[in-house]
Amino acid sequence: MAKVREKRVLMRIFIGESEKFNHTPLYEALLELFRREGVAGATVLRGVAGFGARGIIHTHKLLELSTDLPLVIEVIEEQGKLDSLMPQIDSMMTGGTITTENVVVTRYGTSSSE
Repeated sequence: MAKVREKRVLMRIFIGESEKFNHTPLYEALLELFRREGVAGATVLRGVAGFGARGIIHTHKLLELSTDLPLVIEVIEEQGKLDSLMPQIDSMMTGGTITTENVVVTRYGTSSSE
């Protein structure tokens, strides 16, 4: 099986599930931006619990049902591509946090159908 190792940047965008951009869930708007701009891929992860700068705990527990669970959007891409997207991302964000870190990606196989 073919194996490719590449240096890339992992961007993580931490937002609340209820955040919007132009009446659309922010995570959906960001995914659409990444798809439209040719990013190799992005994943949205939904947290079962978390808290941010205000210290309010958001949880999925039935008795404390939250409509604002934490979401993390992960994107792995070249630094230049992420840099070019930052002005658009900045204009969409009203809260949350973005982190980046250098990673080494190991890809297996030759499929680009994902």
